[in-house]
Amino acid sequence: MDLLSYRDRRSATPPPRLPGRATTARRLSTAAAVAAMLLAGCGTDTPKAAPHSSGPGVSLAPSATPSLSRSAFAPSATPSSSRSSLAPALTSAATACTNSTKLAGWSNRRLAMLTVAVPVSETSVSDVTSEVSAGAGGVLLFGSKAPTDLGSRLTALKSHVPGKLGLLVMTDEEGGGIQRMSNLVGSLPWPAYMGAHWTPAQIQQNVTKVAKKMAAAQVNMDLAPVVDVDGRNVAPSKTNPDGWRSFSGSTSVVSKAGVAYMNGLRAGGVIPVVKHFPGLGGSTYNSDFGPARTLPWSTLQKVGIPPFTAAIKAGAPAIMVSNNIVPGLGTNPASLSPTAISSELRGKLGFKGLVVTDSLSAKAISAAGFSVPAAAVQALRSGADMVMFDLGGNVSSQTSSIATAITNAVAGGHLSRSRLIDAAGHVLAVRHVNLCS
Repeated sequence: MDLLSYRDRRSATPPPRLPGRATTARRLSTAAAVAAMLLAGCGTDTPKAAPHSSGPGVSLAPSATPSLSRSAFAPSATPSSSRSSLAPALTSAATACTNSTKLAGWSNRRLAMLTVAVPVSETSVSDVTSEVSAGAGGVLLFGSKAPTDLGSRLTALKSHVPGKLGLLVMTDEEGGGIQRMSNLVGSLPWPAYMGAHWTPAQIQQNVTKVAKKMAAAQVNMDLAPVVDVDGRNVAPSKTNPDGWRSFSGSTSVVSKAGVAYMNGLRAGGVIPVVKHFPGLGGSTYNSDFGPARTLPWSTLQKVGIPPFTAAIKAGAPAIMVSNNIVPGLGTNPASLSPTAISSELRGKLGFKGLVVTDSLSAKAISAAGFSVPAAAVQALRSGADMVMFDLGGNVSSQTSSIATAITNAVAGGHLSRSRLIDAAGHVLAVRHVNLCS
């Protein structure tokens, strides 16, 4: 009930005699003391009024500090009623702490770092200690043979995370020729084999075994499954990004196999990242090596989108967006397209989880006229939450350049602070981090 608009409905009863000036003063003093105690409810950070967000676990509440005028404490026609409702109302407002109200108190630089996944060799993860210490939201492991003590090395790396908020440690463990740590976790066949020879139950069981070993080695995110619909019986190449990476050329088979793979990872304690939205099957080229186009949007809606829809309905926590241009959805790569991410993936498909870009080091990105830092800003503006780039060159310098570009974009009005807070909130939400606990 609104305390300021409350009116006594017992109009037939004459109003009671108003208290004297001394009584009113005592009530004002008591109410102010109660409010002061209650307004301490959200921790040590004092959040500013936070902008709107639609992400899971990061919905923004009104400011934790309500506006209290003297009239709010004036004697009511029914003093006992207003007095009893005052404390619950203040308590509710004071304790409306969310991840977003907390993130609103962070610096732009710290928010920007949370949206970056830093690449590193799985044989030398300590190389990115400074980036993790600066608040990087994730690390992306590269390599083909993980060290036997990878788990302890990653545990040591995670100890440098500010505030002990955890870290997304991700890799590509798809099966077949795309496996980074099979020597530690066991091998899976190419997805094309799984789709043709295994039932969904068998896919889930075998993936769960691998996922449990990944989690034991402190790897908590897998950039898989691939749910592109592509039945070509070839190895992935410069001209074909899929081939055997796809479960099938059948939309129905891919939908079922993709959900089974995803559930297998989750059952083993690993976060799946469904890729590559809106589907690479039938692409003109591999975007890692140059400009590439998907099938027309009108075709993808019938053939390529259903596996993503099935994954979202099954609770997909994260989706990767491709670097391909989608004819019918604009001229930018999908990872830099607000139409692809905000309108289609978020809007029409209703996806509420983490949106990750494919590598912004891809030649398709530079061919579109974007440097990696500029692409990172455009990806966030378009609705992505986390950006990735390749191992190579000076990782520390590249990470700093990306974070600087993001903070400058916010300062210059080219990227809204509310969008940056929303992205950072999705990064925390996918790991179930609660800043208010």
